[in-house]
Amino acid sequence: MLHAKVPATSANLGPGFDALGLALDLHLSVRASPAERDAFVYRGAGALPDTPDNLVHRGFRAVHQRLGLEPPPVAFEVDNPLPLARGLGSSSAALVAGAALADALTGERLGRDGVFRLAAELEGHPDNVAPAVYGGFTVSAAGADGAYLTAALPLPPGWRLLFGVPAFELATSAAREVLPPAYPRRDVVLTASRAALWVAAVAQDRPELLAAAALDVLHQPYRAPLVPGFAEVEHRAREAGAWAVFLSGAGPTVGAVAPPERAAACAGALRAFAGAAGQVLDLGPATGYRVERC
Repeated sequence: MLHAKVPATSANLGPGFDALGLALDLHLSVRASPAERDAFVYRGAGALPDTPDNLVHRGFRAVHQRLGLEPPPVAFEVDNPLPLARGLGSSSAALVAGAALADALTGERLGRDGVFRLAAELEGHPDNVAPAVYGGFTVSAAGADGAYLTAALPLPPGWRLLFGVPAFELATSAAREVLPPAYPRRDVVLTASRAALWVAAVAQDRPELLAAAALDVLHQPYRAPLVPGFAEVEHRAREAGAWAVFLSGAGPTVGAVAPPERAAACAGALRAFAGAAGQVLDLGPATGYRVERC
């Protein structure tokens, strides 16, 4: 039996659309064992059918296909605390878990870099996959050949990560449909410069840069109507002392980075946004996936 743990992730972080990500200390747990036929047992957030037609099996089979191997039948037992369709990387975690388990089973012939590239191809963008694989704060981009590259940095100590998770879901596909097909040059320049400033803030432990670095004109203004209360919680959390406030991924979860002494006040603003049926998560940074033999 193999056991994989994959962290939740927050992507975009404002202007870093499909590029920036954070690994969070909340983990998908998947156990794999030999079976006569493919099986899938799911426990945790949301509801998924107990069938082999799932993202964990998809990642598992993709590794074998990449290596030219026939995937053996496998039973997956999944414990998932990650809220589904909330912008915390649940789909990426599932793909990475399946791919990581297959890589371990086949003698790590792809390795961590190969798992990243394959999972990013399957997901279609690397922003959630990268922190799930490497941990920490990640910056990803496509090279001239179209292949994804990534670099990871540790998050500075003392940066508190808070997330207001409302009760309703928002599919990434629906959130992408509202984005315009083209942008004015000014918006492109603002996006590139602010995303770069995020990297400088992390690398130099300069949280005062985040007030500007987390501002976005590329996707949040268009997605805000899909997330009732976003503009208000962004204002209230900043007033409460947050360095940065942003949609986590496509939303509807809202993330904030705050100093420890202002974390409680920021959590209060996020709690008002999430509502009685939602939740507020206070999470530390995490390392990338790990696989152990049981």
